[in-house]
Amino acid sequence: MAGAITSQHARIASVGIHLPSAVRTTQETELLLRAANPGMQLPTGLIHRITGVRRVHVRERGQDASDLAALAGRKALAACGEPVDHLIFASASQDMIEPATSHIVAEKLGLGVPVFDAKNACNSVLNGMQIAAGLIAIGQARRVLVASGETPTTAARWELADKQQFLRSFPGFTMSDGGAAVVVEASDEPGIEGMYFAAESRHWQIGTLPTGGSHRPRDLEATYFDMDGAKLAEAFLQLGPGPVFELLDRLDARIEDFDLIAMHQVATPHLPRIAERLGVSAERIIETVSEHGNLASVTLPLQLSLAFERGAVRQGSRVLLIGLAGGISIGVMAVRL
Repeated sequence: MAGAITSQHARIASVGIHLPSAVRTTQETELLLRAANPGMQLPTGLIHRITGVRRVHVRERGQDASDLAALAGRKALAACGEPVDHLIFASASQDMIEPATSHIVAEKLGLGVPVFDAKNACNSVLNGMQIAAGLIAIGQARRVLVASGETPTTAARWELADKQQFLRSFPGFTMSDGGAAVVVEASDEPGIEGMYFAAESRHWQIGTLPTGGSHRPRDLEATYFDMDGAKLAEAFLQLGPGPVFELLDRLDARIEDFDLIAMHQVATPHLPRIAERLGVSAERIIETVSEHGNLASVTLPLQLSLAFERGAVRQGSRVLLIGLAGGISIGVMAVRL
């Protein structure tokens, strides 16, 4: 495990979110599963009971990850009102292996700036912001658009061989499509006050989506999520809240100093336990997974956007962003808005 912090002078200038209007409820998901697997007895209401997820967002037919990123990007650029000089596509999803999806997003936004992709599962946007702050710190950029388009519903397995395969495919039924964008810009004062990133990469095989790489390039079975949800939760619990408190110690701050704790979410039952280990009340965490599903790297920007809409934060508020991702990794970022 290794971590690092930064006190670079960069801030979040704006956030844009796009969530597809089409939704699929967990009841509809179970009906589809029963229709595709008539010989399998699937308990009614199981998905909601285990995860708390009521519905997920589903992209329009033919809509790519770049489309969702561009839709969110337009909102972030309009809210910022200033031109960007770099674009990072930061997502667990992608349009294709070549070229980088950032080129496709840039074309759709009409941007003629340097681009590249950053990928780290559900922490992709957080890592994109980390890179953006670094580009600003070394004078390579003044303003960076970090955009994500997540399309995980395409990797849900509907035809199941047995209950064991259903269990390993289970997380895919709670994944949601969406887009998010964050403009990170240079500032006189450090809006991004500090960061800490850590990984326990020995756990990488717990959850995979193998398609699109050299490991299994043409295997249709590799196009579906394959995850051991129990082992994934156990791995994160073993990692614990240490990285959060490490960053707080380095900043000489307390968890109580932050107005909002934005946290990646995969299931509602996990939230009270995590809040207790962090020493915060569950009310200070905006719960999004029940109504929006697991949005992968879109989750943290969505919570930040909702917090502004609901008046939970404003300019000058302090926010702690906590990202959790397969692999496994954790990212923590302290931000003054």
